[in-house]
Amino acid sequence: MELNYLAILAATAASFVLGGLWYSPVLFGKIWMVETGITEESAQQRNMVKVFGLAILATLIVAFNLAAFIGPEASLTSGAFYGFLAGAGWVAMAFAINDLFEGRTLRLFAINAGYHTLSFTLMGAIIGVWN
Repeated sequence: MELNYLAILAATAASFVLGGLWYSPVLFGKIWMVETGITEESAQQRNMVKVFGLAILATLIVAFNLAAFIGPEASLTSGAFYGFLAGAGWVAMAFAINDLFEGRTLRLFAINAGYHTLSFTLMGAIIGVWN
């Protein structure tokens, strides 16, 4: 299968930028921190180089797999549609199962599942339009 590696890199970057905005204090960052119990102090104690590095790697793997799933004949519309289906139908529902058993709140589910649904849709659109 032929994959467009520039599209995969662009989709990775776009998803990462979206995540930075989504989880920023401007949008849902403060609510997300309350819902997860993460404090400013505990966040500062983390190895953020490791966190961001592994997050970028994971996002790259997601974009690569999404490109393989979407295939080389995709368009903007079909790529966005398949990205949405993967985000809402697989990722969000997998979060829903875990969140139900872990007793997580609906607010946390909406924040995390919403990000991934939008992220997959965006990545699918980028991959689709570049095919």
